[in-house]
Amino acid sequence: MRAIEYTARGGPEVLTLVERPVPQPGVGEVRVRVHVSGVNPTDWKAREGGGRGPVKEPQVPNQDGAGVIDTVGPGVDAGRVGERVWVWEAHFQRSDGTAQDYVTIPARQAVALPDDASLELGASLGIPALTAHRALTLADGGPSRLAPGALNGRTVLVAGGAGAVGNAAIQLARWAGARVAATVSGPEKAALAAAAGAHRVVNYRDQDAAAQIHEFAPDGVNLIVEVAPARNAELDLAVLALGGTVAYYAVTQSDETLSLPASQLQVRNLAWHGVLVYMVSTAQKDAAVADVSAAVAAGALRAGAEAGLPLHRFPLERAADAHRAVQDGAVGKVLIDLV
Repeated sequence: MRAIEYTARGGPEVLTLVERPVPQPGVGEVRVRVHVSGVNPTDWKAREGGGRGPVKEPQVPNQDGAGVIDTVGPGVDAGRVGERVWVWEAHFQRSDGTAQDYVTIPARQAVALPDDASLELGASLGIPALTAHRALTLADGGPSRLAPGALNGRTVLVAGGAGAVGNAAIQLARWAGARVAATVSGPEKAALAAAAGAHRVVNYRDQDAAAQIHEFAPDGVNLIVEVAPARNAELDLAVLALGGTVAYYAVTQSDETLSLPASQLQVRNLAWHGVLVYMVSTAQKDAAVADVSAAVAAGALRAGAEAGLPLHRFPLERAADAHRAVQDGAVGKVLIDLV
């Protein structure tokens, strides 16, 4: 079978197309014929290293994907053969991700995909949707699960509403009943955030961004799903309601140092929470998978430009270009087609 692998840290150029034997599933595993592989920022960051040390064995990148189960290992219901699935965290603490024709994975990490949900959508879930779910469910006094009505009466601000996590956060928050505002950097991204379902979209570069958000939420926003915690700290402080929470899921080099006025946080009972979806508990992960699946089944999670998430598609042999596109900040979701 075809696979993309790397044997050393580095840029996209270290990704190589190779032939490998078709893997066999072990106990509790399924084998998925991968149709579409999704690329996330953590995929290229893992490839580059980030302090992880040298590569000890060949690595097949990419956490997310979608395809069809074609065989199962011992202990797995044989009735799952032929099931369309979305795959999450294929490459976490493992050497084999979804950038290959077949991947074996623990059965719980291959999740049934409804017949009316596209494989492109399935490959776009994973890390973005699970991250968005965690960000929307970690606040004190808020819900720990998402379902219709779970966020009724709450106002959510999604920073970077045109990104993959931002898109999922808007759609999930709307499904759960929240009033949703989003910030973006320009008109094209504003159109995407609106297509995702944001009730109000604000250009954060406007001098009156805080005033526009307060017009939408006079008492402030209850929860901010934040992509740039240091850069947006001043705006976040200005628009948070009493007892509000910032859930931040990305930290760039410029965001490494976050300075906050301790007195304001204390007096207003504000909280900042970091989110790294790989490190949440098993129970939280299983809850997120279940809720995301319910949202997909309800038609509340969509992909494509009409849903505010343009798809950028590459064949497997251009996996390096796909990684480069994500690394260069492609707006939307980058996918690799294998079938």
